[in-house]
Amino acid sequence: MFSFEYPYVLLLLVLVVVCVVFCKEKKRAIYFPHTELLTSLVKSKQILLNTLRVLILGLLVAGLSSPIKTEQIILDNTKGYEISLILDASGSMLRFDKFKIVKEIMVDFISKRKTDKLALSVFADFAYTVVPLTYDKESVIKMLDSIEIGVAGRRKTALYEALFLSSKLFNNSKSKERIAILLTDGKDNTDSVPLDMALERAKDNKIKVYTVAVGDKRDYNAQVLKYIAKSTGAKFFSANSRESIQNIYKQINQLEKSKINISKYDKKTYYFHYPLGLALVLLLIYFWRKNTWVLNK
Repeated sequence: MFSFEYPYVLLLLVLVVVCVVFCKEKKRAIYFPHTELLTSLVKSKQILLNTLRVLILGLLVAGLSSPIKTEQIILDNTKGYEISLILDASGSMLRFDKFKIVKEIMVDFISKRKTDKLALSVFADFAYTVVPLTYDKESVIKMLDSIEIGVAGRRKTALYEALFLSSKLFNNSKSKERIAILLTDGKDNTDSVPLDMALERAKDNKIKVYTVAVGDKRDYNAQVLKYIAKSTGAKFFSANSRESIQNIYKQINQLEKSKINISKYDKKTYYFHYPLGLALVLLLIYFWRKNTWVLNK
């Protein structure tokens, strides 16, 4: 925002106007028989000098009022989370549109994690990382939207492999806040990675693993999911409707909320030297023109 540090100094501009109107320079009378020949020349030079005087005084007043530009600088020292989203993409997730519903809810969750890094992994017959940890929320949402059932197979549920693979994403993490949200509607049936190995990797990297079970209780192993969550200091949730899934992600969002730490200060840029510098240049021109005029008389 542009302003003046000493705005009351601008009142001196009133004196400048008064001086222009009432302060007339006394001139010495010189007899010249053909004054009509000099009328136009004298008039134009006098207008030039008067204009220079007004500009010089106006610029001096503007400089003394100290024009400044103030910008509010906001320093965001917020320390965000690193969050790994682990999604079951097996064929059973097609029932009751579970996969579609979960993706929509996850998009909303991602959009609310303003200062966090997020990663996305999916699993079925095998697990793979879709997006590593990144601040680019748009890329995560875009990739999540493009995922369909079958990208990692359809028949099996490599749940422990997904947990192990996702935990490896935090190997070089410097964040103190690391969480994973593992959502499934089934139980591990691949034996590609033992549960103890996957859990050990998560604990070594100090990851809190929230487990979310959706659908029929007979299809997933609640005890194992509770064990994973409890062992890592997180919580287990179960849901069987859009509303309940939505509430779970809202709860996690509240439980793991980034601490906002914002400081502000005003940055001032001074511009007084511009009008003062220009006034000095015009003053030199004024004396040069005036002296030239006097010498030529």
